Amino acid sequence: MIVIDGVDAVTDADFDHEVLGAGLPVLVEFTADWCGPCRQLAPVLSAVAGEQAGRLKVVQLDVDSNPEVTARYGVLAMPTLMVFRAGEPVKSMVGARPKRKLLQELAEVV
Repeated sequence: MIVIDGVDAVTDADFDHEVLGAGLPVLVEFTADWCGPCRQLAPVLSAVAGEQAGRLKVVQLDVDSNPEVTARYGVLAMPTLMVFRAGEPVKSMVGARPKRKLLQELAEVV
């Protein structure tokens, strides 16, 4: 898995606790080692995690090793970014994007 500064990895085992039970909105990146756009997105997510610390939790989930959560939310393309608030998915975005665009999209739900 691509390790991103400021971004924790979650798994099928701890997803419900770390994401659905979080006190903050959570941005989940559904990612895979073989995904080129996921690697492009890594520095963007790291920057967003730093800038939004205390307002937004940013995590990543490897789809290859965590098929249960991936299937539960119908994720088919990488990277998929999903925002969860109060245990519910409130926004879904597919594909890499620049930081400014991602922050604009997040402003609607954070």
